[in-house]
Amino acid sequence: MADRRRKWLGRFLTVLAGLLLALGHAPFSIPIGVVMGLPVLAGLLLRAKTPWGGFRLGWLAGTAYFAGSMFWIVEPFFVEPEVFGWLAPIAITLLSVGLALFWAVGFGVAARVHGAIRLLLLVVTLTLTEFARAHIFTGFPWGLLAYVWSETPVFQLLAWIGPHGLGMATLAVGVIPMMLPWRLARGVVLGLGVGAMWFAGIAIAPKEDVALRDVTLRLVQPNATQHLKWHPDHMARFFQRGLALSQGDGSAVDAVIWPETSIPFRWGQSDQGAQMMRDAMGGAQFIGGVQRPENGAMYNSMVHLDGAGQTQAIYDKSHLVPFGEYIPFAGLAAKFGIFGMADVNQMGFAAGNGPRVIDVDGLPSYLPMICYEAIFPGLAQVKGQRPEWLLHLTNDAWYGEFSGPYQHLVQSRARAIEQGLPVVRTANTGVSGMIDPYGRVIASLPLNTDGYIDVQLPEPLPATFYSKWGEVPWWYFALFLIAIVIMVGHRQAVQKDHGNFAVGNND
Repeated sequence: MADRRRKWLGRFLTVLAGLLLALGHAPFSIPIGVVMGLPVLAGLLLRAKTPWGGFRLGWLAGTAYFAGSMFWIVEPFFVEPEVFGWLAPIAITLLSVGLALFWAVGFGVAARVHGAIRLLLLVVTLTLTEFARAHIFTGFPWGLLAYVWSETPVFQLLAWIGPHGLGMATLAVGVIPMMLPWRLARGVVLGLGVGAMWFAGIAIAPKEDVALRDVTLRLVQPNATQHLKWHPDHMARFFQRGLALSQGDGSAVDAVIWPETSIPFRWGQSDQGAQMMRDAMGGAQFIGGVQRPENGAMYNSMVHLDGAGQTQAIYDKSHLVPFGEYIPFAGLAAKFGIFGMADVNQMGFAAGNGPRVIDVDGLPSYLPMICYEAIFPGLAQVKGQRPEWLLHLTNDAWYGEFSGPYQHLVQSRARAIEQGLPVVRTANTGVSGMIDPYGRVIASLPLNTDGYIDVQLPEPLPATFYSKWGEVPWWYFALFLIAIVIMVGHRQAVQKDHGNFAVGNND
């Protein structure tokens, strides 16, 4: 009976620790899990008797963490509940338990070594499995541990070590103190670790406002709710709203920017619509999201028009949303009537050729990211070319109103800090705004409102350490920790052999 109670208590504490870690993500943004959740998981891992026990611990903690931080995933299924609503509970279940497998592997591998040194190995293995989560099967780096610091000075460390490096540092601060035998020492070291990260963030945080350029942008937020956005009775109304907002108060701006897929007609197929846009822009350049057909394929694209309405650049979204914009094995899925939720005429979207820097007359060069692309740090830069700002066009109406849009905003802020570049963000239903190179939102429109804001573009910072070196530093640190684990393991093996030898002599 006592063993059973102990087992259920351990499971309860595992789930609680995962949920406490989830509280670090928006809209709560309380990193309490670092000082309460991670130490608990570390203590439970020390008690795991087998790698399988570590695997189960990581899987249960990860399931709680991902379910608690990503419950917004059900929202897209209720845009058309009569079609997709039945999939919502399946989606949150599969997402949570599926992503938790990465944590399970990290914990399971760490549990293969004996003693407190397994916590040092956990820092490496869980960082590596989170890195794998961000890349394999097209990658899904949403909900990285680094983002629990979004409302603290620690977030500034992204400029130096990036999201995976900051995630590794977070793990180290939360679990390594549990290697110490004394409770008081554990608490002191944990506090010192968090304090060191906090003060390091303060040291590199800005002491004053960033200088602004003589470039004014008008950000338009039409607030087209997703279930009505493509409804024939409402499309024209939303388009007219966008045109009216583009005129603002009549003052001149350098460019007007609309969100992802905010133009109701397919690009190149409505001369009347294009003329209405030229008239509304009043000679300003235009940047906005369109659906663009070409050679039998459909692209989720951005178009850039000059003041005369002539096309200057086109960018096609390259990293599409699985099961949203395309279906893996689409031909087979179509036979069962399964299509992406953002599908167009049951043909899906085609992918573009990857990130690119847009350089046109009249505006500083920029790199566009469309919706989901902003969650990938690697898509915010092009090797050998550094833009002067980043542009994020998105339609967060898919993500509901509670956590999804705010978590997406946090990731836009992270890209700004990592690259030392301002991010201009236009979102269909919000949050639209200007983010400075330190990740601070200096002007914004709230969620679920229609409107516009005129903002000046901040100056970029010098290239950050992370933008130059990427993931290399934390990989080297991971190798260093692995070397320590190997040396300690070797010493333990030698001591064990000597002990056995001594026992043999006594016999």
